Amino acid sequence: MQIPVKAASITVALFLTALTFNTAVADGIVVSKIYDPYVQPLETEIEWRFVTQDSETVPDVQKHSLGIGRSLTDRWAVEFYAIATGQSGESLSIDAYELEAQWQLTEQGEYAIDWGLLFELEREIDANAWEFAATLLAARDFGRTTVTANLGLIYEGGERIENEFESILRMQMRYRMKETLEPSVEVHVGQDTTAIGPTIGGLMRVSNGRKLRWDVGLFAGITERSPDHILKANIEFEF
Repeated sequence: MQIPVKAASITVALFLTALTFNTAVADGIVVSKIYDPYVQPLETEIEWRFVTQDSETVPDVQKHSLGIGRSLTDRWAVEFYAIATGQSGESLSIDAYELEAQWQLTEQGEYAIDWGLLFELEREIDANAWEFAATLLAARDFGRTTVTANLGLIYEGGERIENEFESILRMQMRYRMKETLEPSVEVHVGQDTTAIGPTIGGLMRVSNGRKLRWDVGLFAGITERSPDHILKANIEFEF
Protein backbone atom coordinates (compact mmCIF):
# COMPACT_ATOMS: atom_id res chain seq x y z
CA MET A 1 0.00 0.00 0.00
CA GLN A 2 1.64 3.24 -1.16
CA ILE A 3 0.55 6.42 0.61
CA PRO A 4 1.43 9.85 -0.85
CA VAL A 5 4.16 11.60 1.15
CA LYS A 6 2.07 14.75 1.58
CA ALA A 7 -0.90 12.77 2.91
CA ALA A 8 1.33 10.88 5.31
CA SER A 9 2.97 14.07 6.61
CA ILE A 10 -0.35 15.82 7.21
CA THR A 11 -1.82 12.73 8.85
CA VAL A 12 1.16 12.35 11.21
CA ALA A 13 0.78 16.00 12.23
CA LEU A 14 -2.95 15.55 12.83
CA PHE A 15 -2.41 12.39 14.86
CA LEU A 16 0.20 14.12 17.02
CA THR A 17 -2.32 16.91 17.60
CA ALA A 18 -4.86 14.30 18.64
CA LEU A 19 -2.47 12.69 21.10
CA THR A 20 -1.71 16.01 22.82
CA PHE A 21 -5.26 17.39 22.66
CA ASN A 22 -6.35 18.57 26.12
CA THR A 23 -9.92 17.33 26.34
CA ALA A 24 -12.71 15.93 28.44
CA VAL A 25 -15.72 14.01 27.25
CA ALA A 26 -18.86 12.57 28.74
CA ASP A 27 -18.20 9.61 31.02
CA GLY A 28 -18.24 6.23 29.31
CA ILE A 29 -17.00 4.97 25.98
CA VAL A 30 -15.01 7.41 23.84
CA VAL A 31 -14.33 5.24 20.77
CA SER A 32 -17.16 5.58 18.28
CA LYS A 33 -18.02 6.04 14.61
CA ILE A 34 -16.02 8.59 12.64
CA TYR A 35 -18.31 10.60 10.37
CA ASP A 36 -17.47 11.88 6.92
CA PRO A 37 -19.10 15.22 5.95
CA TYR A 38 -21.30 13.86 3.15
CA VAL A 39 -25.07 13.35 2.88
CA GLN A 40 -26.48 10.89 0.33
CA PRO A 41 -29.74 12.27 -1.15
CA LEU A 42 -32.96 10.26 -0.77
CA GLU A 43 -31.29 7.50 1.24
CA THR A 44 -32.65 5.57 4.22
CA GLU A 45 -30.36 3.57 6.51
CA ILE A 46 -30.66 1.12 9.37
CA GLU A 47 -27.55 1.01 11.55
CA TRP A 48 -26.17 -1.10 14.39
CA ARG A 49 -23.09 -0.10 16.38
CA PHE A 50 -21.23 -2.08 19.03
CA VAL A 51 -18.35 -1.01 21.26
CA THR A 52 -16.78 -2.89 24.16
CA GLN A 53 -13.77 -2.06 26.29
CA ASP A 54 -11.85 -3.79 29.06
CA SER A 55 -9.40 -2.57 31.65
CA GLU A 56 -7.61 -3.91 34.71
CA THR A 57 -8.72 -0.92 36.79
CA VAL A 58 -12.41 -0.44 35.82
CA PRO A 59 -15.27 -2.85 34.98
CA ASP A 60 -15.64 -3.98 31.38
CA VAL A 61 -18.27 -1.95 29.52
CA GLN A 62 -20.20 -2.51 26.31
CA LYS A 63 -22.54 -0.29 24.29
CA HIS A 64 -25.09 -1.13 21.59
CA SER A 65 -26.77 1.50 19.39
CA LEU A 66 -29.59 0.73 16.95
CA GLY A 67 -30.62 3.54 14.63
CA ILE A 68 -32.76 4.43 11.65
CA GLY A 69 -32.13 7.50 9.52
CA ARG A 70 -33.16 9.33 6.37
CA SER A 71 -31.74 12.12 4.23
CA LEU A 72 -34.23 14.99 4.02
CA THR A 73 -32.43 16.91 1.24
CA ASP A 74 -29.09 16.70 -0.55
CA ARG A 75 -27.55 18.57 2.43
CA TRP A 76 -29.49 17.40 5.53
CA ALA A 77 -30.00 13.97 7.11
CA VAL A 78 -31.50 12.88 10.45
CA GLU A 79 -31.18 9.66 12.47
CA PHE A 80 -32.72 8.30 15.69
CA TYR A 81 -30.94 5.82 17.99
CA ALA A 82 -31.91 3.61 20.91
CA ILE A 83 -28.88 2.95 23.11
CA ALA A 84 -28.10 0.22 25.65
CA THR A 85 -24.98 0.40 27.83
CA GLY A 86 -23.80 -1.89 30.61
CA GLN A 87 -21.12 -4.14 32.00
CA SER A 88 -20.05 -7.12 29.93
CA GLY A 89 -21.95 -10.31 30.73
CA GLU A 90 -24.98 -8.49 32.14
CA SER A 91 -28.38 -8.24 30.52
CA LEU A 92 -28.88 -4.93 28.73
CA SER A 93 -31.88 -2.64 28.45
CA ILE A 94 -32.36 0.66 26.66
CA ASP A 95 -31.00 3.46 28.85
CA ALA A 96 -30.71 6.36 26.39
CA TYR A 97 -32.13 7.81 23.17
CA GLU A 98 -30.36 10.02 20.69
CA LEU A 99 -31.44 12.26 17.83
CA GLU A 100 -28.83 13.45 15.36
CA ALA A 101 -28.84 15.79 12.36
CA GLN A 102 -26.03 16.05 9.81
CA TRP A 103 -25.48 19.09 7.58
CA GLN A 104 -23.20 18.91 4.55
CA LEU A 105 -21.67 22.38 4.24
CA THR A 106 -19.71 22.06 0.97
CA GLU A 107 -19.89 20.00 -2.19
CA GLN A 108 -17.40 17.15 -2.38
CA GLY A 109 -14.26 18.50 -4.06
CA GLU A 110 -15.47 22.11 -4.05
CA TYR A 111 -12.61 23.17 -1.77
CA ALA A 112 -9.34 21.61 -0.63
CA ILE A 113 -11.18 20.26 2.45
CA ASP A 114 -14.79 19.04 2.52
CA TRP A 115 -16.80 20.32 5.52
CA GLY A 116 -19.89 19.32 7.45
CA LEU A 117 -21.55 19.65 10.86
CA LEU A 118 -23.16 17.03 13.09
CA PHE A 119 -25.64 17.89 15.87
CA GLU A 120 -26.56 15.27 18.51
CA LEU A 121 -29.09 15.40 21.35
CA GLU A 122 -29.04 12.48 23.80
CA ARG A 123 -31.38 11.74 26.69
CA GLU A 124 -30.03 9.44 29.43
CA ILE A 125 -33.05 7.90 31.16
CA ASP A 126 -31.64 6.63 34.47
CA ALA A 127 -29.40 9.64 35.10
CA ASN A 128 -32.18 12.06 34.06
CA ALA A 129 -29.55 13.90 32.02
CA TRP A 130 -29.30 15.58 28.62
CA GLU A 131 -26.28 15.85 26.38
CA PHE A 132 -25.92 18.10 23.33
CA ALA A 133 -22.98 17.88 20.93
CA ALA A 134 -21.94 19.92 17.90
CA THR A 135 -19.17 18.32 15.85
CA LEU A 136 -17.16 19.77 12.98
CA LEU A 137 -16.58 17.20 10.22
CA ALA A 138 -13.66 17.53 7.79
CA ALA A 139 -12.25 15.27 5.07
CA ARG A 140 -9.53 15.55 2.44
CA ASP A 141 -8.45 13.13 -0.28
CA PHE A 142 -4.82 12.55 -1.22
CA GLY A 143 -4.99 10.19 -4.16
CA ARG A 144 -6.49 6.97 -2.79
CA THR A 145 -5.97 8.05 0.83
CA THR A 146 -8.63 9.96 2.79
CA VAL A 147 -7.96 11.82 6.05
CA THR A 148 -11.07 12.52 8.16
CA ALA A 149 -11.35 14.48 11.41
CA ASN A 150 -14.25 14.98 13.84
CA LEU A 151 -13.86 17.72 16.48
CA GLY A 152 -16.79 17.96 18.88
CA LEU A 153 -17.94 20.32 21.64
CA ILE A 154 -20.35 18.77 24.15
CA TYR A 155 -22.59 20.21 26.84
CA GLU A 156 -24.15 17.91 29.40
CA GLY A 157 -26.36 18.56 32.36
CA GLY A 158 -28.95 16.98 34.62
CA GLU A 159 -30.08 16.37 38.16
CA ARG A 160 -27.35 13.86 39.05
CA ILE A 161 -24.40 15.25 37.11
CA GLU A 162 -22.50 18.51 36.99
CA ASN A 163 -23.38 20.83 34.13
CA GLU A 164 -20.27 21.26 32.02
CA PHE A 165 -18.74 21.67 28.58
CA GLU A 166 -16.57 18.89 27.20
CA SER A 167 -14.81 18.05 23.94
CA ILE A 168 -13.66 15.14 21.84
CA LEU A 169 -11.40 14.49 18.88
CA ARG A 170 -11.52 11.53 16.49
CA MET A 171 -9.32 11.06 13.41
CA GLN A 172 -8.93 8.50 10.65
CA MET A 173 -6.57 7.82 7.76
CA ARG A 174 -8.24 5.44 5.27
CA TYR A 175 -6.79 3.80 2.16
CA ARG A 176 -9.37 3.14 -0.56
CA MET A 177 -7.83 -0.09 -1.79
CA LYS A 178 -11.13 -1.20 -3.32
CA GLU A 179 -14.80 -0.57 -2.57
CA THR A 180 -15.23 -3.79 -0.62
CA LEU A 181 -12.04 -3.48 1.44
CA GLU A 182 -10.65 -0.27 2.94
CA PRO A 183 -8.06 -0.45 5.76
CA SER A 184 -7.51 2.53 8.04
CA VAL A 185 -5.88 3.79 11.23
CA GLU A 186 -7.85 5.77 13.82
CA VAL A 187 -7.14 7.88 16.91
CA HIS A 188 -9.82 8.63 19.54
CA VAL A 189 -9.16 11.16 22.33
CA GLY A 190 -11.45 11.96 25.24
CA GLN A 191 -11.76 11.93 29.02
CA ASP A 192 -9.66 9.12 30.48
CA THR A 193 -9.07 7.68 26.98
CA THR A 194 -6.48 8.09 24.28
CA ALA A 195 -6.68 5.11 21.94
CA ILE A 196 -5.18 4.20 18.58
CA GLY A 197 -5.63 1.18 16.37
CA PRO A 198 -6.36 -0.32 12.96
CA THR A 199 -9.80 -0.70 11.39
CA ILE A 200 -11.02 -2.36 8.24
CA GLY A 201 -14.26 -1.85 6.38
CA GLY A 202 -15.96 -1.81 3.03
CA LEU A 203 -19.17 -1.60 1.06
CA MET A 204 -21.13 -4.45 -0.52
CA ARG A 205 -23.79 -3.71 -3.14
CA VAL A 206 -26.68 -6.09 -2.46
CA SER A 207 -29.10 -5.06 -5.25
CA ASN A 208 -30.35 -1.96 -7.05
CA GLY A 209 -29.78 0.96 -4.68
CA ARG A 210 -29.21 -1.34 -1.67
CA LYS A 211 -25.82 -1.40 0.07
CA LEU A 212 -24.29 -2.96 3.15
CA ARG A 213 -21.53 -0.88 4.72
CA TRP A 214 -19.40 -2.36 7.50
CA ASP A 215 -16.29 -1.71 9.59
CA VAL A 216 -14.55 -3.23 12.59
CA GLY A 217 -11.63 -1.94 14.63
CA LEU A 218 -9.40 -2.92 17.54
CA PHE A 219 -7.74 -0.22 19.66
CA ALA A 220 -5.18 -0.02 22.42
CA GLY A 221 -5.20 2.59 25.16
CA ILE A 222 -1.90 4.45 25.17
CA THR A 223 -2.21 6.39 28.43
CA GLU A 224 -2.33 5.09 31.99
CA ARG A 225 -6.00 6.05 32.47
CA SER A 226 -7.17 4.59 29.12
CA PRO A 227 -8.93 1.22 28.82
CA ASP A 228 -6.49 -1.54 27.86
CA HIS A 229 -8.39 -2.78 24.80
CA ILE A 230 -11.38 -1.48 22.84
CA LEU A 231 -13.30 -3.25 20.07
CA LYS A 232 -15.85 -1.56 17.83
CA ALA A 233 -18.06 -2.76 14.99
CA ASN A 234 -20.55 -0.97 12.76
CA ILE A 235 -23.04 -2.26 10.15
CA GLU A 236 -25.27 -0.02 8.00
CA PHE A 237 -27.92 -1.17 5.54
CA GLU A 238 -28.60 1.64 3.07
CA PHE A 239 -31.45 1.80 0.56
